[in-house]
Amino acid sequence: MDLRVMVMLLFLCALAVTTTEGGIPKCCVTTSMDIPPNVLRKVERAEMQRSNGACEINALVLHVKGKKLCAHPKVKRKLKRMQRKKGGKQKKH
Repeated sequence: MDLRVMVMLLFLCALAVTTTEGGIPKCCVTTSMDIPPNVLRKVERAEMQRSNGACEINALVLHVKGKKLCAHPKVKRKLKRMQRKKGGKQKKH
């Protein structure tokens, strides 16, 4: 094969690998029920991971200061209670 063709194929393969890595989801493989209250207060965003997609288990993904924590879906109730308390404290001035 011509050297230019081989270099082009190598370049295309490298491009394909780097662009598909962005499409691969980062799934939680284990979850924890023991999320401390002080961590729950710092949650910036939460999203549900469903087992019916690319991931194998249901999980509550908590985003805290740029990190992701994998919590059991039942932790969502605790999180909502903490957010209500936090919101209530902020309204009382």
